[in-house]
Amino acid sequence: MNALEAGADERPRFERLSRSAGARLGRLTSSHGEVSTPAFMPVATAASVKSLTPKHVEELGAEIILSNTYHLMLRPGADLVAELGGLHRFMSWGKPVLTDSGGFQVASLSALRRVSDEGVTFRSHLDGSLHSLTPERAVEIQEKLGSDVAMVLDQCLLYPSDRTEARTAALRSLDWAARSKRVRSRPDQALFGIVQGGAFEDLRRENARALVELGFDGYGVGGLAVGEPKELMRAMTAVSTAELPEDRPRYLMGVGTPVDILESVALGIDMFDCVLPTRNARNGTLFTSAGKIAIKNARYASDESPLDPACRCYTCSSFSRAYLRHLFVAREMTASTLNTIHNLHFYLDLMKRIRLAIEEDRFAAFLADSKTGLDEPAA
Repeated sequence: MNALEAGADERPRFERLSRSAGARLGRLTSSHGEVSTPAFMPVATAASVKSLTPKHVEELGAEIILSNTYHLMLRPGADLVAELGGLHRFMSWGKPVLTDSGGFQVASLSALRRVSDEGVTFRSHLDGSLHSLTPERAVEIQEKLGSDVAMVLDQCLLYPSDRTEARTAALRSLDWAARSKRVRSRPDQALFGIVQGGAFEDLRRENARALVELGFDGYGVGGLAVGEPKELMRAMTAVSTAELPEDRPRYLMGVGTPVDILESVALGIDMFDCVLPTRNARNGTLFTSAGKIAIKNARYASDESPLDPACRCYTCSSFSRAYLRHLFVAREMTASTLNTIHNLHFYLDLMKRIRLAIEEDRFAAFLADSKTGLDEPAA
């Protein structure tokens, strides 16, 4: 009997364990294991964290990953994944998986899609073929994939959007959320609603309250990190979380930098995902305790020191900056692997330290001490 069969009658559940200065320590439990929160989810868009194997990702300490409904429905297709035993077996990942609904990806295809109250019609970015994604279809696909957490389909607007656009999208997303809840059928899969409302406080409050009235297993805060100023992102996050129940997980979608994560944890956010650590790794930008490093810079050509002396990851404990620069400049595939190992370790280690600070009720001091210079270039 596999983990899914053993826990097939039990939907993932969340426990809030303690608080410190607005930050929440919690635990999300599913049939594929436990996730300590606040948690960062490495992005495995097409059932793969780019440059790494699932074993790498597990050894780095990731307890949950994120995959993408839009990309997987196009290739290889949800039916094939289901035939091959579901997403966990398909990619040989035994821990929890969250699948997003594809709403953001569809929103970014502005020239290739049409949105209506029924759903979204779009052309594939791969071959131009025509597809339809409705709230019901998004749930169906995610149930076939077999993720532990599924997201409702929402209409995500890029910044800036005017009030009329934001209100229309929020109301449409709310209707889609209700439709998603009506058709769900897997007892082992949590379904999260998504708060929308653009940059308008009252719209976000109304949308969050209505979602809570519908009742979901958790709540995403969406429509942020789409080009708006950081101060606005934090304000809209605070407005949204203030309306969400204490006993449900809160997921800030697509966020973000280390400082974004620290400040959002202080606002009561429990879950994060972002392509920054993996994408930046492939582009040669590496996060360190002293700030960001662009490893291609000539100043590192003969630098024998480790990438980050304060880091214990395989990359930092085994290789010099000079070697990492050589790999990157020579366009060796190993550069992406070693850089990604480091960046994901940096993010996942930050989450461990955040959780410890909450547990020991010293998060306010940890926040003040930690965020200085994290997102800036190293001196």
